[in-house]
Amino acid sequence: METILIRGAHIVTCNERNEVLRGDVLIEGDRIAEVGEVRRGADIVIDGRGKAAMPGLINAHTHLAMTLFRGFADDMELMSWLTDRIWPLEAKLTGEDVYWGALLGCLEMIRGGTTCFVDQYFFMDSVARAVEETGLRGVISHGIIDLGDESRMERDLKEAVRIVREFHGKADGRILAMLGPHSTYSCSRECLVRVRELANQLGVRILIHLAESERDVESTVSLQGRRPVEFLDEIGFLGPDVLAAHCVHVSEREIQILRGRDVKVAHNPTSNLKLASGIAPVWDYIRSGITVAIGTDGAASNNNLDMLEEVRMCSLLAKARSGDPTAVDAMTALRMATVNGARAVGLDRELGSIEAGKKADIILVDLRRPHLTPLHSVVSQLAYSSSGSDVSTVIVGGRILMQDGRILCADEEQVMEKVQQIAEDLVSR
Repeated sequence: METILIRGAHIVTCNERNEVLRGDVLIEGDRIAEVGEVRRGADIVIDGRGKAAMPGLINAHTHLAMTLFRGFADDMELMSWLTDRIWPLEAKLTGEDVYWGALLGCLEMIRGGTTCFVDQYFFMDSVARAVEETGLRGVISHGIIDLGDESRMERDLKEAVRIVREFHGKADGRILAMLGPHSTYSCSRECLVRVRELANQLGVRILIHLAESERDVESTVSLQGRRPVEFLDEIGFLGPDVLAAHCVHVSEREIQILRGRDVKVAHNPTSNLKLASGIAPVWDYIRSGITVAIGTDGAASNNNLDMLEEVRMCSLLAKARSGDPTAVDAMTALRMATVNGARAVGLDRELGSIEAGKKADIILVDLRRPHLTPLHSVVSQLAYSSSGSDVSTVIVGGRILMQDGRILCADEEQVMEKVQQIAEDLVSR
């Protein structure tokens, strides 16, 4: 069993006590063995001096292969962006396209310190292949959209179930699967009821876009007769196994429903701003006791997958919306991107903090940068001053995927060249 020792780092544990330590982290196999002062050696020793060691970031909502569309459909309103630009192009995608787009996304996330992500898209076999090859963790779901078409509903539900049965627990447990109904305006009542039943039968979680924009809410009211959260509650859809992405436009009553059903929320601050969808009431969620994680959404609406940027944006937007400069402080924002992300997908006993016994998903952030100097508070520097480009080393399950800025799990140049070719071909098809 290979051992790795990170020596002399600033350790931001994100444990229940939010401890920040100066010391060492010993990894044995795929788990953390010791945290603090380690008095023994290891097969591999990493110099952590001048670096912050923190839990790997968890991207709670993305569409990984949409890296292919980065910069393709900018400066548009959500519904027009979807129906006029994105959905028509997605109809041309092949499994091979998605594989390369997902592979590029994996490499981008590794460079930015993301070690686990939650994905909803199509050709999920291809996404799973990219996850397995790169060594990341992925929670994947086939996007279910029926638009009132019964045959399409049956086809999508069948594919969603196949993905769960074939990939849940694969790659030594690094790949998990969920069911992924797209939204309350793109899925019929019958479809959503079926998804709830299937999730119960299969024992898996659910990911859904919820109340992302005002038009999203209006469309749901028109189609379903109620606001999105109220509608899902009425049909018995909501529960602690549901991860709801966005939740920008919700009423006070709906917040109480989300809290009462223990629904988890994936906040996507940059995407919501770029599409002018609005600013989610994150501070209200947190004060109500709702678990809020952070996601990037897809690269077509962000336009990157940098979770440290999202941490900063999340905190600043919460302060601006609430008028309270203490809202979503630095440690709270970091926890949203780590342990809350783990809790959102039921993995908080295994991931999200640096503690003995947990999976060894750890990143090192280089603090010896002009914009991270002087160092008064490592937590504040990580939350407010750092970005993905400051990440130097990434470890997932005891395997080093990037060390001192060098990707070890794939040929980065080849992937970028191939994706450029695919993207140019895709728009001309």
